[in-house]
Amino acid sequence: MPHPIMFDDADPFLVRVREIALALPDTTEVVAHGRPTFRCGKMFGNYGGGEKGGERHDQSLLFIPDTAEREALIADPRFFLPAYLGPYGWLGILLDDGTDWVEVSELLDASYRHVAPKRSIAKLDTP
Repeated sequence: MPHPIMFDDADPFLVRVREIALALPDTTEVVAHGRPTFRCGKMFGNYGGGEKGGERHDQSLLFIPDTAEREALIADPRFFLPAYLGPYGWLGILLDDGTDWVEVSELLDASYRHVAPKRSIAKLDTP
């Protein structure tokens, strides 16, 4: 049985996340478990998620943080530990009208660098 679609293509936060994620080299978007995911071979971004046993955050972004920044991010109330992906090191950030899109770009860039092949990362680092 397919998963229900849990997003709206017209969602302005999804539109911004898509622009940022799909600008990274060799990135594709695939709907998985009812949500948009962003991949370069492996998944590095997931639009929407929820906390284990808690509430859904449909306007959020799940990502793989830099290990050195993870504890500081967890201490920030905008971030949450997502169900399913949290045990694998992923975090989620809540998106709203006050979102710092430069920060979101940096978080997606770091997440992308965790999974992308060297040839794709090289394209990112070439001026």
